[in-house]
Amino acid sequence: MTEDQFDSQLADCATQTEAFLAAHIATLDAPERLLAAIAHGTLGGGKRLRPFLVRLSASLFDVPHEKSLAVGAALEMIHCYSLVHDDLPDMDHDELRRGKPTVWKAFDPALAILAGDALLTEAFALLSDPRSHPDPAIRAELVLTLAHAAGSAGMVGGQVLDIEGETNPLDEDAIFTMQAKKTGALIRVGVEMGAILGNANSTQRAELIRFGTAAGLAFQIADDILDVTATSDALGKTAGKDVAQNKSTIIARSGLDAARKVLDDAVANGLDALENFGPSADRLRSLIRHFADRSH
Repeated sequence: MTEDQFDSQLADCATQTEAFLAAHIATLDAPERLLAAIAHGTLGGGKRLRPFLVRLSASLFDVPHEKSLAVGAALEMIHCYSLVHDDLPDMDHDELRRGKPTVWKAFDPALAILAGDALLTEAFALLSDPRSHPDPAIRAELVLTLAHAAGSAGMVGGQVLDIEGETNPLDEDAIFTMQAKKTGALIRVGVEMGAILGNANSTQRAELIRFGTAAGLAFQIADDILDVTATSDALGKTAGKDVAQNKSTIIARSGLDAARKVLDDAVANGLDALENFGPSADRLRSLIRHFADRSH
């Protein structure tokens, strides 16, 4: 697959996800100001990489794109809620996200908290809706799998470790654990949810989880590298935050060259996990390379 073909397919998924999210948010029964804050934190930006992971993983099992759209959108709502909360003054205290003011800056911190809460709960409402899958057993498995990835054992737990690492620096193993939870869990689960939609067998699911784990690590390490090498304008968010906030990262612990070695190894591990899927997994191969090579 050429880079232009990959970019076109990623953009198509982003456009469809954006349209789905906009239509879904418009149906929510909520105060106008809350809806505005939800829309601000969800729409008008983002590559929609996590929905793309759901789509590509499900497509390995011939699941049509329209059949994975709602599941990808639910995952994206979880991701957006996490960004809205991460940016809060008591968390990362960031004023810029996707090239525009963060939700708390555009509105106020209290409304940002509530908008994030709404996105979190509405994501599970969407995932449990028959639009996500006609089989209630599949929907229940999707809900359970995403809850594990997003909750205390996954993203939320990783965020706690990240905050603790600002005052008590983490060793290398602890950094990998934190990153696998904080960032990696939602990337890994996107791949796994696609496997669930496709009724993957246990071996296929395990291989895709291994790929998702490697992809999550690649994404986070690349993000760490960009934080110290790219500008805020290029990133669409504040550059240099990790150093400013004394974040525990592989770069802080072992240096930029060591981080690049971890990144290369993660990509290689991810590609190895896809070996048994043959050419049908070429878009997933392109995606993990995209994670490693992105400039913003």
